[in-house]
Amino acid sequence: MSDALKTEIKQAALDMGFAACAVTHPRAIPDAPDRLAAFVGDGRHGQMGWMAERMGWRANPATLWPEARSILMLAENYGPDYNPLELLDHRERGVVSAYALGRDYHDVVKKRLKRLGRWLIDRAGGEIKVFVDTAPVMEKPLAAAAGLGWQGKHTNILSRDLGNWVFLGAIFTTLDLPPDPPAHENCGTCRACLDICPTNAFPAPFQLDARRCISYLTIEHHGPVDEALRPKLGNRIYGCDDCLAVCPWNKFARRASEARYAARNGLPAPDLAELAGLDDAGFRARFSGSPVKRIGRNRFVRNVLYAIGNSGSARLRAVAQTLCNDADPVVADAARWAVTRHR
Repeated sequence: MSDALKTEIKQAALDMGFAACAVTHPRAIPDAPDRLAAFVGDGRHGQMGWMAERMGWRANPATLWPEARSILMLAENYGPDYNPLELLDHRERGVVSAYALGRDYHDVVKKRLKRLGRWLIDRAGGEIKVFVDTAPVMEKPLAAAAGLGWQGKHTNILSRDLGNWVFLGAIFTTLDLPPDPPAHENCGTCRACLDICPTNAFPAPFQLDARRCISYLTIEHHGPVDEALRPKLGNRIYGCDDCLAVCPWNKFARRASEARYAARNGLPAPDLAELAGLDDAGFRARFSGSPVKRIGRNRFVRNVLYAIGNSGSARLRAVAQTLCNDADPVVADAARWAVTRHR
């Protein structure tokens, strides 16, 4: 396949709303199996058992779909129009990660990927498969291999043009397209993302221990959070943007142009007292179509109560008191901890 077709594909991707598009091939990340095995072997994946269960597919894209000859990596911009770090001072309000303020990006990006995929089939033939974070695909190493950016010391993708506020999607195709050159790491001596992490979740530059990551603890972790880590959560109730927000490369970041990513439901900093009062039906109604919905009412209210415990607010202490006998034992434990913290 020619470079001319690749140029057409990239322009079509931009026309459809993607921020960037680049091409790599299924065997472009040969070091991924060893890196993934070490990550899982050290237990740094925590309760994310699916990482170990499908490690063979995840580590080698050529195994996931042997017929694929090329991989299109797409970046979707979701840059916030505010500084997430400033919200951490408003202790009576919760902080929700910027990526989860609007519609679920899985749905938005996947529809756009399918649209581009259909265009590609009509233009050049072949077969495709599209992936957005829900399949065993290592999007970040593939994005780096395709030249979209590099994995920073916080392990997320960084770009000279986009900063690090990007979603990633992949289109596997049977077409044999010329690959783009990989990106080179440009973090230099900067340690901003490592030093700002409240829980010291980075054992070393370019390494993450998910078990200490606030995003993992508030989203993926089931059950009570270690009491030593609860005070470090602050008022973060769904995810954490600290290491992303502090990155100097964000001087090149763009604000999200996709209206469906705009904040709704009182986000990004809703009142903690209101959220603590949500029952299951109220939670589902409030966060319908949002990424937040997938963690369920109990885990979400658990997070809210940890934030209440860290707030120092007498008003919120009374709210926590009402949940000390909640039907969910983890919620009840979080409520009792919050009350104790205020004492």
